[in-house]
Amino acid sequence: NQVYITDELEGIIPEFMTLLHGVIDSPDIPLNVSRSYLQSDANVKKISSYISKKVAEKLESMFKENREDFESKWDELKVFLQYGSLTDEKFYEKIKDFYLLKNTDGKYFTVEEYKNLVSALQTNKDDNVILLYAANVDEQNLYINAAKEKGYDVLLMDGFLDAHAINMLEQKNEKMRFTRVDADVIDKLIEKKDEVTPSKLSDDEQKNLKEYFTKNADEQKFTVMVESLSETDLPVMITQNEFMRRFKDMEKVSGQQGFYGGYEHYNIVVNGNHPLAGRILSENDEEKRSKLVQQMIDLALLSQNILTGEKLSEFVKRSFDIL
Repeated sequence: NQVYITDELEGIIPEFMTLLHGVIDSPDIPLNVSRSYLQSDANVKKISSYISKKVAEKLESMFKENREDFESKWDELKVFLQYGSLTDEKFYEKIKDFYLLKNTDGKYFTVEEYKNLVSALQTNKDDNVILLYAANVDEQNLYINAAKEKGYDVLLMDGFLDAHAINMLEQKNEKMRFTRVDADVIDKLIEKKDEVTPSKLSDDEQKNLKEYFTKNADEQKFTVMVESLSETDLPVMITQNEFMRRFKDMEKVSGQQGFYGGYEHYNIVVNGNHPLAGRILSENDEEKRSKLVQQMIDLALLSQNILTGEKLSEFVKRSFDIL
């Protein structure tokens, strides 16, 4: 007897498999069956796990027989496999050896391959391997380049379910953590032992510098931080807490606005060792100093595509005034 796989067999086959179309041939299923009978029959209940097993085996054979072809299909398969992994833990165990990660250079790796690739440079002081990622290559290009200049590799995680998949992969892989490239300044994304850049500013100068930037920033939306970075690093950067941003992304996917839904908060990180920090501190004209600080903040916001509307118009006008 044959049972046709359709999208009406809810509860009989895994939900993530309902996109499949096919036929199951079984001598153990009676000819005249109702939907309620199928959902309660012991033989039919085995169908769900059997389908998952056969699909996973087929994917594995595709991966082993022609990896290049499998990689070319990965971007289309990914959402299906992520959804299956998130809803069925046993399914993830079946596909984990050929679950792929893609970096910003378009290269594909299994999770284990990628950990081995980056572990030498991207292991932090707590022995966690940090997998850096970007959600948008164009918008986060500045941060991607900064990471690559340090010798780091960056993954591309721009899929619909990537925010949820990241959490799942962290739970399944001990001592492995994901961090988006704009979650912090490059020197703090992967903190190493005994890596401290000394500050060129006194405590009072750092305090004054922070006050100047705080006066020109919306305190409800931004927290100003003065860090001791390399002189060659940018004078001002915008970062967003990884934990808070990740949960906001998951809320967007679920369509529910929770605690983080309408809350946007960023860090304005000021490089106290950059020459412009000294210029701000030595400027006696308060108006000129304020204009310079605001220009630096707006440039950093522009790099993150969060300078819009009236603020963007003011920035353009101020830029021409400065010229």
